[in-house]
Amino acid sequence: MDPLATQNVLINGNRIAYGIFGDGEPVILLHGTPFSSLVWHDIVPNLVQAGYKVHLFDLLGYGLSERPWNQSVDTSPTAQVPILEGLLSFWNLNKVHFVAHDFGGAIAQRFGIRSPERIKSLTLLDTVSFDSYPSPRTKKLMENGLENMITASDPNHRAHFREWILSGVYEKEKFASEGGGLDTFLEYISGPIGQSSYFQHQIRHYDPKHTMEIADQLPKLGQVPVHIIWGANDAWQVVDWAYKLHKTIPGSKLDIVEGAGHFSQHDKPEEISRFIIGFLDEN
Repeated sequence: MDPLATQNVLINGNRIAYGIFGDGEPVILLHGTPFSSLVWHDIVPNLVQAGYKVHLFDLLGYGLSERPWNQSVDTSPTAQVPILEGLLSFWNLNKVHFVAHDFGGAIAQRFGIRSPERIKSLTLLDTVSFDSYPSPRTKKLMENGLENMITASDPNHRAHFREWILSGVYEKEKFASEGGGLDTFLEYISGPIGQSSYFQHQIRHYDPKHTMEIADQLPKLGQVPVHIIWGANDAWQVVDWAYKLHKTIPGSKLDIVEGAGHFSQHDKPEEISRFIIGFLDEN
């Protein structure tokens, strides 16, 4: 899979990899953990064909963006909001559509509560919310300490996270096939840089404080059009969270996608694209 974020810009002193595709109404795509903007690989062409100008980027500490050597550099969902704001300024975008997945949803929630006047519409796809994360399995992993995970052998690391990533998709055989995406995503969080970076920049911020801090303010998102899309077979963020989020955000729209896991844009790219485009067209 060829990267989507092939351009670079310094935002707040950090190198951020980004990409822009198409022409028309601007849309920003926000990815989550443990991946990169490549999670939108099958969605971008459909948005472009529908007449939208897609802006995407790799979060700080993720994908092709800078992996800060200084561990004191904050790469949490909360700290990614100023990065997003810097990119909006760089792209000269004031009010725009947002589509956010997983941790990207936490970033979008915080941004939306802080600056609802800058959101034309907000689509939340299998997003973290409230105290929905980390999962019991990840909590157990974290209890062993980051250093133990950072120094695990490369084969053991890859074997563990290959199986873990596969648990996030419904169409496992398709995703694991050559060109299906699994090997590319696994490579980003493996090897001499990727393995340690994954724990230092991602897992250490698997803390629900980033969403619980704003949980009581989520009704404010009712000021903007909100569409919640969820994989019915999401094993990481079970569908109960979709219903809770829908109930909490006044006027929000909810669609559940059968036969889709946490990475529903890989399981059902055409169906997810239709839902996203339909909501964008409405707003």
